[in-house]
Amino acid sequence: MTDKEFEFTTENILSQIPHLNDQGINELTIHDRSFASSKPLILKVLQAVKKYNPQLFLSFPIEVSLIDKDIIKLCSELYTSIDIPLIGNEKNGTLLFDKKLYSSKAKMLNDEGIVFGFDAQWGKQKGDTFKAFRDRLDFAVSLYPNHIDFVQFKEDRDPPSTGIYSSKDLDFSHGIAFACRTFYTAGRAVPWMNIVLKALKISPSTFFADFEEWQQCNSCSLESGFVPEDRPFLEIQKMQLLFLQEKFEEKHKENVFPAVADLVRLNGAFSLVAEEGQESVIETSYNPDDLLSPYSFDIVSFVENCPMESCQVKVFEGEDSPDYKIL
Repeated sequence: MTDKEFEFTTENILSQIPHLNDQGINELTIHDRSFASSKPLILKVLQAVKKYNPQLFLSFPIEVSLIDKDIIKLCSELYTSIDIPLIGNEKNGTLLFDKKLYSSKAKMLNDEGIVFGFDAQWGKQKGDTFKAFRDRLDFAVSLYPNHIDFVQFKEDRDPPSTGIYSSKDLDFSHGIAFACRTFYTAGRAVPWMNIVLKALKISPSTFFADFEEWQQCNSCSLESGFVPEDRPFLEIQKMQLLFLQEKFEEKHKENVFPAVADLVRLNGAFSLVAEEGQESVIETSYNPDDLLSPYSFDIVSFVENCPMESCQVKVFEGEDSPDYKIL
C-alpha cells in the first residue's frame, strides 16, 4: 500500500488513470456521489482501469438501480469494492424502500464474489422512522455486505428531530449504528454474522442495540471516544468474543459458543492474512474442515451432530487466497 495521497476531480479522473501506476498509486477511492449516478462514467473508469492498471484496487459508489451484467462483468475482472446507498424513495410523506431491488442486485454481486457494502443513514429522508431504519438495517445484514457505513459518521452530524423521528429515537439510532460500525464492519463479521443471529434468534438491530449497551458498560462507546477503525483487529475480535459468550449464556446455549468462537477466530485469521498479510496459528474445538462446511450454517444443529476435535490450525497465504492446514 502507498502512503501517498492524491486528489483528482471526477472530470479528470479518466485522464489520470493511465498514470496512476507511475505515481506509485495502487489504490483509488472515488468519493464523488455524482459519480454514483452516471453509468457511462462508471463503465469508462472500469474499462480504463482494466486497460491501464488492472492490479489497481478501486472503490467507488454506485446507485443500486445501475448495477447490471455489464458493471458486474468488469468488476469481476478487477479488484473492486462498491458502495451502494441504502436509501428509499419518498412518496406522499412516506418512505418506500424496495427490498426486492436490493435483494436481486446483492444476489448478483454475491454470486460473482464481488465485494460490496452499503452506505446507510437514519432520519435524513422525509418519512423515515426509527422502525423503518431498524428494518433497513436488519434487511441489509441479511444480504451479506462486506461493510455497512453510515452517512452521519462521515458528516459528523445528526439530522434534526421530526414529529415521526424523535430526538430520543435519533440517539438510539446513532448508538445502534455505532455498534454495527464496531462489531460488523471493523470486526469483519460478514462470514459468520447471520449464523450467529440465527442461533440466537435475534434481529441484527436488536443485537447491535444490546452490543451498544455493552460498549457503554465497557468504556468503548462513541461517547468514550472509542474509534474502532483505529484499534487493532484482534482487539475488536476480543470484544466480539466476550459479548458473544455473554449472549449465548443469556440464551442458555453455552454449549454452542465453542463452535461460534471457532468460526470467529478462524474467519478472523483468514482476514488477517488477506488484509494485513499476517499468518497465525489458532486453537479450535472442532475440525476446521467441518467448521467451514455448509453444515455450520445451522450452528446449533452442527454442535448437536458434530463431535468436538481439538485442533491447532495454521492460517497462511495460499496460491490464490488464504489457506489453512491442521498441525
